[in-house]
Amino acid sequence: MKQDNVFLVAAALATLLLAALPALDAPFVQSLALSCLMYAGLAVSWSLFSGPTRYLSLATSAFFGLGAYCTAVGLAHLPWPLVVIAGGLAATLFAFLIGLVVLKLRGAYFAVITYGLGELVKHTITHVEKTWSGTVGRVMTETPSSNVVYWSVLLIALLAVVTYVRFGASRYGHALRGIGIDEERAATLGVNPMRVKLAGFCLSAWFAGALGAAMAVRWTYIDPNTVFNPFIVFQTVLISMVGGPLTVGGPLLGALVFSLLSEFLRLSLPYLYMILLGVLLIVSVLYLPDGIAGHDWRAMCTRVARRWFKAAPAVEPPHE
Repeated sequence: MKQDNVFLVAAALATLLLAALPALDAPFVQSLALSCLMYAGLAVSWSLFSGPTRYLSLATSAFFGLGAYCTAVGLAHLPWPLVVIAGGLAATLFAFLIGLVVLKLRGAYFAVITYGLGELVKHTITHVEKTWSGTVGRVMTETPSSNVVYWSVLLIALLAVVTYVRFGASRYGHALRGIGIDEERAATLGVNPMRVKLAGFCLSAWFAGALGAAMAVRWTYIDPNTVFNPFIVFQTVLISMVGGPLTVGGPLLGALVFSLLSEFLRLSLPYLYMILLGVLLIVSVLYLPDGIAGHDWRAMCTRVARRWFKAAPAVEPPHE
């Protein structure tokens, strides 16, 4: 608990420093920080549910896109804070409805279904827009300033970190970890698996939807292919898995590294960037199942040192 409090204090201090970033009047740096904060919030919220339960959810892009479309529809009628909250609530409602069904599945079935539902929402919105208006996509003319968007995303990412720490220390967090270890045994110990999983799934969805709502105005024009892009969920999952889904610091570290890589490689060398993502995912799954932050580096170094000294040939004394 003391470590959690220290981490929260460090997160608060980092937030104060990041909140002052717009004062530097450096648009490129602020844009890079905005992308990093978005993926940090998405990765932490994904890890909040999928980390302890080991349920590979691929519905992040669906939650993100629903939040973005809430902004496109409601920005002209609601104040900015309510638009962001509404985006999170729309994603939460969708997570609740689909969670009643998909959370009964496990393993590859759960991953495939959650990914398929995201694609279903994307194509449904595309069909509805073509049918009703004849065009696909929406233009947002009256948008808040870039500083307001940046501070909003920063606040949501901070809330995601605080929620991860507090929720993980609560009885719901312990119940989620128990479900991840052995769901049947957790049920025999008094845990209601469906209720606990649904609570974690909906909580994770709120942050993804709120981030989608806040980031929607960054593009001014959005369409289903943009906001329901599968790349969003795959990069989110990769950031969390490589960083370490069982630690809050892992997704934050992964978000920083991958945001920088994305900025400097994705546009100039897109194929190299995708190859690098694939290699990192394979290495992470095979050799770092708990991610960089969750790996016991001290034990690994000890084992390597023992093997090296054991394999090293003995040095014979010189002959007289």
